[in-house]
Amino acid sequence: MDAMTMPSVNPQLPPGPTTPTLVQTFQQLLSPLQYFPEQQRKYGDVFTLRFAGMPPLIVIADPKLTQALFTMNPKQFDSGEANRSFLESWVGQNSLLLLDGDRHSRQKRLLMPPFHGDRMRAYGETIQAIAQQVVAEIPLEQPFIAREMTQRISLQVILRTVFGLEEGDRFTELEQRLSSMVDSMTSSVWRTLAVFLKPLQQDLGAWSPWGKFLRQQRAIDDLIYAEIAERRGRDEDGMDVLSLMMAARDEDGEPMTDQELRDELMTLLIAGHETTATAIAWALYWAHRQPEVHQQLMAELGDWKAQGGALEGVLKLPYLDAVCAETLRIFPVTLFTFARMPKQPVELGGYRFEPGSMLLPSVYLTHRREDLYPQADQFRPERFLERQFSPFEYLPFGGSNRRCIGMAFAQYEMKLALATLLTEAQFELREAEPVTAVRRGVTMAPQGGISMVRCRSAA
Repeated sequence: MDAMTMPSVNPQLPPGPTTPTLVQTFQQLLSPLQYFPEQQRKYGDVFTLRFAGMPPLIVIADPKLTQALFTMNPKQFDSGEANRSFLESWVGQNSLLLLDGDRHSRQKRLLMPPFHGDRMRAYGETIQAIAQQVVAEIPLEQPFIAREMTQRISLQVILRTVFGLEEGDRFTELEQRLSSMVDSMTSSVWRTLAVFLKPLQQDLGAWSPWGKFLRQQRAIDDLIYAEIAERRGRDEDGMDVLSLMMAARDEDGEPMTDQELRDELMTLLIAGHETTATAIAWALYWAHRQPEVHQQLMAELGDWKAQGGALEGVLKLPYLDAVCAETLRIFPVTLFTFARMPKQPVELGGYRFEPGSMLLPSVYLTHRREDLYPQADQFRPERFLERQFSPFEYLPFGGSNRRCIGMAFAQYEMKLALATLLTEAQFELREAEPVTAVRRGVTMAPQGGISMVRCRSAA
């Protein structure tokens, strides 16, 4: 092919807003659901944003380009490094989320087994029992915040299935400290700024937001390392994730170090319980906001219970699956997949991207495409019964080698917890106006947490 017929490649970055970087940063943090769609309307499905302290962000909202990116050799990119500035202070430098290359591959192999197949499904009884216990403690006819209830469920699921902890002093202290630590940095948009902006991460004493966060984290670390030390002193094999992680060996026969175990446990605690709690709360909201959804879902769950209510059976309920899928579509918990940072020049969508840029597929913008999801702002579970979507059109758990390793576990927990809540109690929604998503740390959650009431069962 001679030069006259070579396809043209634009060495410039895609277009994007020209407002100052700091202004763009605050717009992305404070009003993302307005800002990102506005830029897509102005500049198309590939555009460039600026964010303080970061290289150029190349936002991708075209499934074909996402497919092209996800099917490239992952060795061409650093993805863990792209997350480091946001996440290292939360999960530690050895977290799977922050690793690249051989270290990422090694850690992923060590972590994968507990989250698949029989081992994962063995946690079903625990998930159901926790959901039953938590909902039973909700007072009748009194307003409560749905997300606080689902956060209690998801955190206790993590503590029991990952740590293998039962009720006791360490269980209670970890539950309280983890909830407090996360809430201290995510309870308002302004506190969330410190998660993203390094200049705000200043320890000004125990009463400063970052100082409080660091002290809570150190107390949690003490509890985690004490649990690891106790486990190493036992001569028994548990089925919880920590036991399986401690028993895992890499190709050289080496186990994970205490520091690696701590960082992966923090990753599972932070990433696992926050995201799932939000997803279950949203599902409760949509199931009660639209009566036809509630009616069809309860009919399917009624049949499931009548047939014995087998825990694994929730994985085979088509309408429950559709409701959960649509929940994760309309307000995905994370707005973007993990970024890809080219280690060498790559060509994508008619552009050449050099090292020093971050390629960022947008989950939210992809999920709101009208050509894929007609009436995209409407909650319609039926769309997932009418057709199948490719992994580049529907990607709430990311994709390629960076897809969430806990995806199957999270989906099982979401479906089983939702099914248990809806069959154990009756609820009413107290939100007169539609609820939208707001930033909660690096995730998006329902504004106000969703106010509900647990009703007395019909006689």
